[in-house]
Amino acid sequence: METVNDLWARLDQLNDIGAALSREKNLGLLLEKILLAAKEITHADGGTVYRVSADRQHLHYEIVRTDSLNIAFGGSAREATSGIFPDLPLYLPDGSPNNHMVAAYSALQAWTVNIPDAYEAEGFDFSGTRKFDARTGYRSQSFLTVPMKNHENEIIGVLQLINAISPKTGKTVAFSAQDQRLVESLASQAAVALTNRMLIEQLENLFESTIRMINTAINEKSPYTNGHCERVPELTMMIAEAVDSETQGPLADFSMSDADRYELRIASLMHDCGKITTPVHVVDKSTKLETIYDRIHLIDARIEIVRRDARIRKLEAVVAGKPKAEAEAEWEAFTATLDDDRALLIKSNIGGERMHQEDVDRIRQIASRYRWHDAVGVEHPLLDEDEVENLTIVAGTLTAKERNVINYHIVATIKMLELLPWPRHLKRVPEFAGGHHERMDGRGYPKGLRGDQMSVQARMMAIADIFEALTAADRPYKKPMKVSQALSILESFKSGGHIDPELYDVFVRRQVYQRYAKAYLKPEQLDV
Repeated sequence: METVNDLWARLDQLNDIGAALSREKNLGLLLEKILLAAKEITHADGGTVYRVSADRQHLHYEIVRTDSLNIAFGGSAREATSGIFPDLPLYLPDGSPNNHMVAAYSALQAWTVNIPDAYEAEGFDFSGTRKFDARTGYRSQSFLTVPMKNHENEIIGVLQLINAISPKTGKTVAFSAQDQRLVESLASQAAVALTNRMLIEQLENLFESTIRMINTAINEKSPYTNGHCERVPELTMMIAEAVDSETQGPLADFSMSDADRYELRIASLMHDCGKITTPVHVVDKSTKLETIYDRIHLIDARIEIVRRDARIRKLEAVVAGKPKAEAEAEWEAFTATLDDDRALLIKSNIGGERMHQEDVDRIRQIASRYRWHDAVGVEHPLLDEDEVENLTIVAGTLTAKERNVINYHIVATIKMLELLPWPRHLKRVPEFAGGHHERMDGRGYPKGLRGDQMSVQARMMAIADIFEALTAADRPYKKPMKVSQALSILESFKSGGHIDPELYDVFVRRQVYQRYAKAYLKPEQLDV
């Protein structure tokens, strides 16, 4: 007979368990704690936690424990329940309730079932239990099956205990009325904790899905940067884990909790969300003259008009009495120069190499050297001012104005992120994401922060963003760099005050670039 002191002790234990459940954040470990707590307060040898499936048609095995047989599945156990235990159907093929299985009955009827001996129980099918016992030599005797009900009075799971063991005799006994009330109380607390955890996970999943929706919109808008918003987070986390493992040097004190990792991952997933505001014709500008289309073809058409007009002038000169040979020589010299100039314009439009000043000067001369007439006879220079500005871009394909448009995406990112009511554990997301274009020497953007004004996480993301951009194979304006070339550029950025030298040293020393390259780059890029 249980004494009052024993009962009070178990109530205190139940209170402690409730507090422990409210602190657990991992869903699998939470379910495990629920079962272990129930086993402890009832001295049960085994038990199972089931969760009702999303379609409410099945019970899914989440945690399974039997101490005397050393059985452990799910939770912190090495083996998961998936593939080992088939789901229990709540309904039969004809649609009628599956009231013959005690766990299904408890879930469907929202009723606790306390069975002293399964072999003598009536109304339930324990044939599977008998087969298990025959195979293992176990004797499944007492069962206590308790439904778990959430705040909306909806059954979300079932807690089932097997074989209560008497602390005094060590023999299997029935679960007492006190056991039942305590487990029902625990199941109620567990349901609250489980519901809270599930709601939090659902909100987190919804939030991350919203982030991915924004990134998908950016990728759909600009297929040339498809994957950037997915690859940068992966590389950022690789760098973070490498830095977290440092035990010596200036970064030895840096460490990350699971919450820190989650915060950094969210920030890296959202680091370019402001690109949703960037005009697609600027993001996708693969040549210097590209807008909605590549205007080099317009210039090519004008050159053919210039060539035609020169041929007409040649023929008119011959008709007027000029020696044919002289006219032909002048024509050939003119067209040879025209072809050379055309080749320079086409080459300059690509933007793959840094332009020399003499080529810049020559393009400005070409612009006014040739004239062409439109359909109504109005004369124009071969190139207008906007075309000259674009063709004389020294590096890349963007004008200064277009570069500012591109750079504005980080301002938009910060504005968007600062509008969100971040919870305490994600407060630094705007700072992490908004700082990946800053520089150690203070010459970055948008705020011109120096290295000591930036978080380590923002500096990590800066390296990840640059390395991904250099090696990406989906950019329209360049070929993907080999790893050695990208590292050489990062090395110059390190010495030039662009990136954090200590983080870069970890990036190289721990071969983070190698792991990333093997996972995301083409084989021919791996030359280190």
